[in-house]
Amino acid sequence: MSDSAPQLSFEFFPPRSAAQQVAFERARDRLATLQPAYMSVTFGAGGSTRDRTRETVLSIAEATGIEAAPHISCMAESDDDIEALLDDYRAHGIKRLVVLRGDRPSGSGAGVFPYAVDLVRFIRKRYGNTFHIEVACYPEHHPESRTPDDDLKHFRDKVAAGADGAITQYFFSADSYFRFVDEARSLGVSVPIVPGIMPITNYTGLARFSQMCGAEIPLWIAKRLKAWDDAGDRESIAAFGEDVVTELCRRLLDGGAPGLHFYTLNRARATLALCRNLGLDPQPAATGS
Repeated sequence: MSDSAPQLSFEFFPPRSAAQQVAFERARDRLATLQPAYMSVTFGAGGSTRDRTRETVLSIAEATGIEAAPHISCMAESDDDIEALLDDYRAHGIKRLVVLRGDRPSGSGAGVFPYAVDLVRFIRKRYGNTFHIEVACYPEHHPESRTPDDDLKHFRDKVAAGADGAITQYFFSADSYFRFVDEARSLGVSVPIVPGIMPITNYTGLARFSQMCGAEIPLWIAKRLKAWDDAGDRESIAAFGEDVVTELCRRLLDGGAPGLHFYTLNRARATLALCRNLGLDPQPAATGS
């Protein structure tokens, strides 16, 4: 991919079974052909997937040569635990992190650090510029935030603490992204803000997750998806979703977004189709998940 092309990155979750491992490896290897800047790996609530996250990160680096970026969560038992994990990643040549507060396990309080900004400060204090740090931001604001202005200021504080870049929660309105970027810039935030992209392949899962994370599905999209879902018409959902998200990505890139970060759900097909539509996939069309 040329230097002028948008930065691509792909997110995976740690496989939990042999079948999921096979699907992950297939998606990982196919998406690696798009030469992304990096591939990130999620971290379970309360650190529940720590070992699997580490294994998945190292497998990406070893199998593809692509930079791998583990999610690092505040939901650890102590700062010693986080330091040991970061020491291990540093020893394995991992240079990029996605630093998040993380989801609290049900019935649990805060982790060793209350907020992501505290974890960013800790990493910068202990490790200097060893790691490139990405943080999260929310164009439609975080569901736990008191107001959109408060949420925007929290984002500004994470950048001031040492973040090098940001990945947004997914959204389906390009206007929300552009407004958020303008507001962040007005507060002095200058780091790249890469939009997070969720391919649409089903309705039920998307609706459930969107409600949990505060991402809005526009009514005109939701009504069509639900009608096809009720009819069991998965092909129409996939085709419509591909059209909608392709157009969203085009608007984002045409409007100056520095790249696209795809939430792959450990499947390549939908993400590949979007990249192909955008002229970002140099490989011929292929079948498979």
